[in-house]
Amino acid sequence: MDYQFALALGLPIGLGLGALGVGAGLGRAVGGAMEALGRQPEAMTKILIVMVTGCALIEAVVIYVMVFVYGLVGKIGHVAV
Repeated sequence: MDYQFALALGLPIGLGLGALGVGAGLGRAVGGAMEALGRQPEAMTKILIVMVTGCALIEAVVIYVMVFVYGLVGKIGHVAV
């Protein structure tokens, strides 16, 4: 197995795992924020600001993974299977 085949196989799997982890993290973050809002509705502004900031940082992970993957896609070339 050469490196091009390994990249062609591993890059989509890595991107999918990164997106899966980000989806799970966002679900937990938003779920926790909704529970906190249910308990303390008067703190809505503070909770939402912290949630949106956390969601932006979580989303940055998958953006970094996408940039890394698209940077390595050019190394694949033509893979004969």
